[in-house]
Amino acid sequence: MILQTVLCDLDGVVWLGGVPIFGSVEAVAKLRQAGVRVVFVSNSSAPTIAEHTAALAAIGIVADGDVISSSTAAAELIEPGERVLVCGGPGVVEAVLAAGATPLSGDDEAAVAAGVDVVVAGLHRTFDYERLRLATAAIRGGARFVATNRDPLFPTPAGPIPGGGSIVASIATATGVEPETAGKPHEPMVRAVHRLLGDQADPATLVVIGDQLSTDGRFAESLGCRFGIVRTGNTPPGVAVEPRPDLDGPDLAAVVRTLLAPAGSAPPG
Repeated sequence: MILQTVLCDLDGVVWLGGVPIFGSVEAVAKLRQAGVRVVFVSNSSAPTIAEHTAALAAIGIVADGDVISSSTAAAELIEPGERVLVCGGPGVVEAVLAAGATPLSGDDEAAVAAGVDVVVAGLHRTFDYERLRLATAAIRGGARFVATNRDPLFPTPAGPIPGGGSIVASIATATGVEPETAGKPHEPMVRAVHRLLGDQADPATLVVIGDQLSTDGRFAESLGCRFGIVRTGNTPPGVAVEPRPDLDGPDLAAVVRTLLAPAGSAPPG
């Protein structure tokens, strides 16, 4: 079957810290010109979907209705009416509200005392000891523990910085409880993709493109589709990847050239 949809990671693939990687914007345009839908599937949980979309628009990529984050996936694990302690950014708050639940601030001691059903943790730059203490109290008091993702590092133009998984790990250490994880490569993200694509989620017509095997590659495996790795993010050039991905290129532009090359021919240079 022909390629219909590319599920494309953002950080380390399209951009680094919001700065576009050379050739990535043009690569997305080429896919769309070829009739391929591009859906951006990111483990970045802090921004809202509107913020993700606006950041893409700022570099020349229109993505209305084509962005899924690990916060979107976290909503798959929240029930309407639940009280959710948010140890994360605005994207998590948005997802909690979308699930019909009540978001509680991660530094709200009174809310924890009144009862918490779920703690959702992800990357946020105001995380501190008090937020760790309250999240620990809520989970030890019986709240379920949900991680938006377990990515320990986050690629930036200056090099990797601690990711949401580092915050999650601190809470897991304090509580002795391992979270249910929402983002790639886990089942809630698979469900979020199926919810968005509907009948277009045929694995034979999908390709996942990302920058690391442990998240993007395993995500493709969960979906049952092909995987293309780029070397502009968490997996540097020359690092062996096993099992070998279906496509392997130095950047998004190179992988897209291979994808769009006529069957049986070498990809254009």
